[in-house]
Amino acid sequence: MDLSEIRKDYSREQLDVNSIHPDPLQQFTHWLQQAIEAGNPEPTAMNLATVNEQGQPACRMVLLKGVEQGCFHFFTNYESRKSRDLQAHPQAALCFWWPELERQVRVEGAVQKLSQEASYAYYRNRPLPSRLGAWASPQSQVIPSREALEALYKDTENRFEATEEVPLPPHWGGFQLRPHTLEFWQGRPSRLHDRIRYRQENGAWIRERLAP
Repeated sequence: MDLSEIRKDYSREQLDVNSIHPDPLQQFTHWLQQAIEAGNPEPTAMNLATVNEQGQPACRMVLLKGVEQGCFHFFTNYESRKSRDLQAHPQAALCFWWPELERQVRVEGAVQKLSQEASYAYYRNRPLPSRLGAWASPQSQVIPSREALEALYKDTENRFEATEEVPLPPHWGGFQLRPHTLEFWQGRPSRLHDRIRYRQENGAWIRERLAP
């Protein structure tokens, strides 16, 4: 298999700095809605990049669970690798990829924990198996086997069997990323892609075109 021969030319749409919304969060919401309507199977999936205390970067796919008051929200186990990274260096980057629309969005900004109340408001609306999984899984830790993980889940089921409402785990909750930079990328022919960056300057959003 020759990977160098795998390529795709993009020609679906174009992106102009003067035609997009002056507010990048409004522009993002518009593109996200279009990705949902285009049938993307995971339109809220995003690559979350972090760095640890030693400067080692790491990335993984997580799900966006809200865009509120200018911030991107996601949830995780606070003892996970991503959480430890974010607590050591509260800066992160996100990347969304919507191939149906030949679009990418990159986001960079500062991260902080959501309040326990905000975390619980989301947690209580999760399906019951997901709530139990948040209690059962020692995320990012070494475990002996799949069977051991399923045994932890079964123990959690038994623990909360008679409980009307599964409480929020003390080790689980949300983060919010407040962006200072967003880049909207639209695929174009001949690899001459459209890239429009928003960056904050003196409290205002500045739009500018980047070379592909």
